[in-house]
Amino acid sequence: MKRANTIVGQSEVISQLKQLALQVAETDITVLIIGETGSGKEVLARFIHANSLRADKSFIPVNCGAIPSGILESELFGHEKGAFTGAVQSRKGYFESADKGTIFLDEIGEMPLETQVKFLRVIETGEFQRVGSSETIYSDARIIAATNKNMYQAVAEKNFREDLFYRLRSVELQIPPLRERERDILLLAETFVHEFEQKHKIVFEGFSPDATEMLMRYPWPGNVRELRNLIESLLVLEKGKYITPEILEKHLVQRNRYKSLVHDPAKSEKNELQVIYSTLIQLRQEVGDIRLLLQHLVQSKPYTPLLLPDASATLPPIAAASRPAFEENGHHPPTETIRSLDDIEKKSIAEALETCRGNKRKTALALGITERTLYRKIKAYGL
Repeated sequence: MKRANTIVGQSEVISQLKQLALQVAETDITVLIIGETGSGKEVLARFIHANSLRADKSFIPVNCGAIPSGILESELFGHEKGAFTGAVQSRKGYFESADKGTIFLDEIGEMPLETQVKFLRVIETGEFQRVGSSETIYSDARIIAATNKNMYQAVAEKNFREDLFYRLRSVELQIPPLRERERDILLLAETFVHEFEQKHKIVFEGFSPDATEMLMRYPWPGNVRELRNLIESLLVLEKGKYITPEILEKHLVQRNRYKSLVHDPAKSEKNELQVIYSTLIQLRQEVGDIRLLLQHLVQSKPYTPLLLPDASATLPPIAAASRPAFEENGHHPPTETIRSLDDIEKKSIAEALETCRGNKRKTALALGITERTLYRKIKAYGL
């Protein structure tokens, strides 16, 4: 099936990214796309190519990380017959094949240093030589590169040439992870459903409301790629039947995607507290969900005498047996231990905002919540 040369999404961050990509597409300027694995870097590159004056020419994708370093130069620039063992005939490289079109170099951070030198020349002049040849070849290929690495760190560690990095990022486009595009999750899911209904000749009965909510709440560590693969598995393995939370959870667990917070000894004490507060926020949300479920059960069985605790109830005081541990040296239990969940949550968000210097996106990411939830909390607590 031919890939669609479009970007699915209606969130503000994706709308802005589309506008930038359309502006870039009108030129031949080199572009560097930054984003997590599975976030859709190649989709963005194809979108730029499809909206450029080169749209009717070749789009050549190259995964630099998937090609052994010993043959990457030959793959990119081609080789002459007899240039090395196994070179039984001359062969064009990707740059020759992409002439007048676009070459997309994914995982550019994996390119060996010795190849980077020749690649820099191609960017600057369009000229290169096949392996085993002294003849100079010119290619008018538009270059789009992508990486999920911290390139500043790679440059600092001398794993990537500084001059090449700054030459590549004439324009830098940041593609956000799916967890920051909550508004786009269901739209993407619907797009993938239609794709795989046609591909596998399956009629899909849909998601239950609770399963839909689960899709929205899941953090999607594998980004858009994980969502796409999940939708295909659900349609094929469940044969298009109605998806409930139980079915969806089974597939998510099988993918081993639920991530727990892991202690990192390199973190400072403040960051360790941040992890604890983040966990408490998530726990409070889960308690609230359980409470709503129990309320529903009580309403369906009015004769059942059941008193439900308020999700915002204060935490019980420290047990007497635990007090000597604090008081034996004349110390008293820290006041944080008897704070309400609201107090802990407010403190957590305030400290995260301070640590992230007010950057809402970074704060939400640090707390493990969505930006929408963060804005709601900030307003509720007057932060």
